[in-house]
Amino acid sequence: MKQRPIILGIVGDSAAGKSTLTGGLVKLLGAERVTHVCVDDYHKYDRAERKRLGITPLHPDCNYLDIFELHLERLHYGQPILKPVYDHRTGTHARPEYVMPKEFVIVEGLLGFHTAVMRQFYDVMVFLDPPEDMRREWKIKRDTTKRGYTVEEVLAELERREPDAAAFIRPQRNHADIVVRFYPGPEGYRDGAHLNVRLILRPTIPHPDLSYLNAADCDACGVRLTLDRDNGKPVDVLEIDGNVSPEHAARLEEAIWQHIPDLRPLPADAFGEFQERAEIRHSDPLALTQLLIVYHLLRKYSDVSALPMAKPVAALSRLNVGGAR
Repeated sequence: MKQRPIILGIVGDSAAGKSTLTGGLVKLLGAERVTHVCVDDYHKYDRAERKRLGITPLHPDCNYLDIFELHLERLHYGQPILKPVYDHRTGTHARPEYVMPKEFVIVEGLLGFHTAVMRQFYDVMVFLDPPEDMRREWKIKRDTTKRGYTVEEVLAELERREPDAAAFIRPQRNHADIVVRFYPGPEGYRDGAHLNVRLILRPTIPHPDLSYLNAADCDACGVRLTLDRDNGKPVDVLEIDGNVSPEHAARLEEAIWQHIPDLRPLPADAFGEFQERAEIRHSDPLALTQLLIVYHLLRKYSDVSALPMAKPVAALSRLNVGGAR
């Protein structure tokens, strides 16, 4: 490998949309260039053991986070790992998988930003922050159709997990470069295709020039860029309405594409896909979110392309949280 991989971290609670977001990123970058790692594979206990012990997978003690830290360091330096595998369909562990990092590594899961050691190895960090009532609805649909749970079991598990979600999952939002919040309009949740998105763009990474969105004629176009505060600190906020017109969506898409000339533009309907029941549908806010994240990955790829590969240093022997980013 000529240069180290670029590592993207995506964190959010269960059924927040991590896999859906990742799917479009892989399409944009090309599957042959992307390695995908799920932090859920590092669960210490299987489903039956968790029930017996009274622990949830959201708790750090339920996961081999020290092993994950070491694996994340190896991936950062372009080295292979022997990754554990957790099968969500059966709730059991399967045979470990040999993983060689490609140009881009997408790491998604519940506790990916939990420690300072983890956070130093990401180039871009994204947190998914949907409204809690909508996430619960998504989780019920997913777990009853794909994971063999009943509605009653999912609701009981949500209540059991809430203390750990508040203590360990939601605080990771503070470490993200981009906070993604899909949410319904005033009419309430109808379907995923009409969800709005609010992107908090923190100044921890440089964002593309979208200053044209400050023009007065953009106020009613369904795409807005404003200055706001998050946790008391100034941030840019990019809002895209679920009913944004194809014309205005295409204009924003073009503004982002022009910043990533090394990637051949894909048609708008080639990404931004999600599954609702048995149907594959398209969302412009989702597609534009994926495109913005890809911009950051390619920009970082360009930044490090001329740098020599550094020698790995044991992750647990230091806490230099600023060096890798």
